[in-house]
Amino acid sequence: MQIDKLRGKELDQLFNAVLSLKDLDECYRFFDDLCTINEIQSLAQRLEVARMLREGKTYHKIETETGASTATISRVKRCLNYGNDTYSLVLGRIHSSEEAEENKE
Repeated sequence: MQIDKLRGKELDQLFNAVLSLKDLDECYRFFDDLCTINEIQSLAQRLEVARMLREGKTYHKIETETGASTATISRVKRCLNYGNDTYSLVLGRIHSSEEAEENKE
């Protein structure tokens, strides 16, 4: 993993902070304090690009709908194909959670 080069006390602290967040509101507040608006938008955009790629959308459609560059789309696709499978992991969990919420109603 590329991130292994950064592994250490500070990064552990950041990840533990994220894991300690209890709900969506806490996430909004924490990331508002932690990141710039552009950084938050970039992270959200990459996750949306991953979702759309998993659904088989074309680069053109993804570029049009998200505003992501082809370089960003390519990087996300490379991670989907050769990365740590965590895009698929979290997107699967989000999908399952959304389905569970729909079934409650």
